Amino acid sequence: MTAEILSGKDVAAAVSAEVAERVQALGDKGKQVGLATVLVGGDAGSQIYVRNKHRAAQAVGMVSIDRHLSSTVAQADVESLIADLNADATVDGMILQLPLPAGLDGEGAVEGIDPAKDADGLHPFNLGQLVLDRPAPRPATPSGIMRILSHYDVPTVGRTAVIVGRSFLVGRPMALLLGARGVDATVVQAHSRTPELASLCRTADILVAAVGRPRMFTSEFIKPGAVVIDVGINRTDDGLAGDVDYASAAEVASAITPVPGGVGPMTIASLLANTVELAEQRTTQG
Repeated sequence: MTAEILSGKDVAAAVSAEVAERVQALGDKGKQVGLATVLVGGDAGSQIYVRNKHRAAQAVGMVSIDRHLSSTVAQADVESLIADLNADATVDGMILQLPLPAGLDGEGAVEGIDPAKDADGLHPFNLGQLVLDRPAPRPATPSGIMRILSHYDVPTVGRTAVIVGRSFLVGRPMALLLGARGVDATVVQAHSRTPELASLCRTADILVAAVGRPRMFTSEFIKPGAVVIDVGINRTDDGLAGDVDYASAAEVASAITPVPGGVGPMTIASLLANTVELAEQRTTQG
């Protein structure tokens, strides 16, 4: 068996085209859509990621607002900048690039973001809305994964989904989205310390790997015919690698996301979709 490649690049292009139409519609009404990013410190990976976000935002017609703080700033300085962006009427969506440098409280800073400008969907209020199955910006990476599954018509109703990872960025919201009404997967939440993890993973019709360990999930973790979603982006001596050992997994799975070019592009596309939706809501509310 050779797995179908679930290209996040292709899906992201479709999402971005939809977002661009919505941004243009708002522009026709005199409303520009503004996306702000806050980057603290000089981490090379974070700089590349933020640069890609700005490039993507500009490509769909958004105003891209870049704020960069030194790694030596105090927590109060980060929170003050966030407050300024909350008050800025040109900002519709905001992203705080995580993690913050050592000594700074990323979760505390995220709590300072206005939930109505939370493009990442990570504010505790918005995560609570997700738990309650109420409308709110959804966390970008899990939302992007759901769009991939929908785009490729991957069935979820009655299927068993095993999610390996329990972060509030991916694992926990992913479990909620896959178990939501209308999606109706039976969800098992696991982690790197789960006993007999490989055996558990082999029960999955949909396996989501999000533990941050390069090539951990080999073919012995994969049920024949399963759909494998690789969230990991790990820098190795050989370049970027996912959490899944792609070569061996692709021989067992029916479909798989590549790294790079899988989940990553969808994270940025989902940020753009969240931002234009927040702008539309703000316009409707006057």
